[in-house]
Amino acid sequence: MPSYLVTGAGGYVGQELAAELVRSSSPDTIVTITDVRAPPVPESVADRASQIKSVAADLTVPSVVDSLITAEAPYDCVFLLHGIMSSGSEANFELGMRVNLDATRYILDRLKTVTPGVKVVFTSSLAVYGPTEPGFVITEKNLPPVPLSSYGSQKLIIEILINDYSRKGYLDGRAVRLPTVTVRAGAPTQAASSFVSDIIREPFQGKKAILPVAKDIPVWICSPYTVVKNIIHARDVPAEKFGNSRSVNLPGLVVTVQEMLDALEQIGGPERRALVEEKYDPDVDRIVRSWSPYFDPSRARELGFADDIPFVENVKKFASKFQ
Repeated sequence: MPSYLVTGAGGYVGQELAAELVRSSSPDTIVTITDVRAPPVPESVADRASQIKSVAADLTVPSVVDSLITAEAPYDCVFLLHGIMSSGSEANFELGMRVNLDATRYILDRLKTVTPGVKVVFTSSLAVYGPTEPGFVITEKNLPPVPLSSYGSQKLIIEILINDYSRKGYLDGRAVRLPTVTVRAGAPTQAASSFVSDIIREPFQGKKAILPVAKDIPVWICSPYTVVKNIIHARDVPAEKFGNSRSVNLPGLVVTVQEMLDALEQIGGPERRALVEEKYDPDVDRIVRSWSPYFDPSRARELGFADDIPFVENVKKFASKFQ
């Protein structure tokens, strides 16, 4: 009986991933989803709710992790999506360390002890890179990761552990560095990049959105549809194809904030564009500018990861829910 674990499954990407794992698997597959509060069964697979086991779990408590991960009920793959996002990690360093680093390391150690060799897909971030010169295009080989945020630092440490644990055969790990995911449904998050979804999502719901950064900022983004597809694909890439590094920069698109606002107006009309209020926040702007927006995803393509859809098509797919 195939079995999967998804942590951080109360978030939007976690919900979409859990739903797709159910849709794409056999009827006897069990997907365990967990978060600090028991995540809901995704609405899109409510008819297959018997295949989903929802568990409330504080992953910073070792005994809770021990009860979640046992030798008696091993998982075929563990998807690690939990975390305190970028602004939250910067504002509360200790909390970010406990959740993003300490809890994740304990999970990895628990897995190598009770289910050695299990597949692990870790959702990392391009925040592992610091700023670059204007126009510099990053590959996995031409720039060493030097994060300028606590969030990026915590993600990078876990990447290094996953690489070493995989080298030693403790785990079969894969760390996928996600572009900023937009358009996310649900509520705004603590991520500094939250505005990237907010300025599209909220106006389509008739709500105001705050734009805290300059409109000329370029960002590297990807639709949730493609991100979920690529997270699942990471599970299926043969281990030997990764070579010496289990970390990969996923494909995405470069769009400026202005281009996002233009797409909002093109599809939603000027009345929705007017719901975006420009309210500059230098702290958020500084964090976002520390993330390099230009990437060459050639290695990801070689490994079979999918390119994203055009941004306008992304917005159209989101807007269709409100028509």
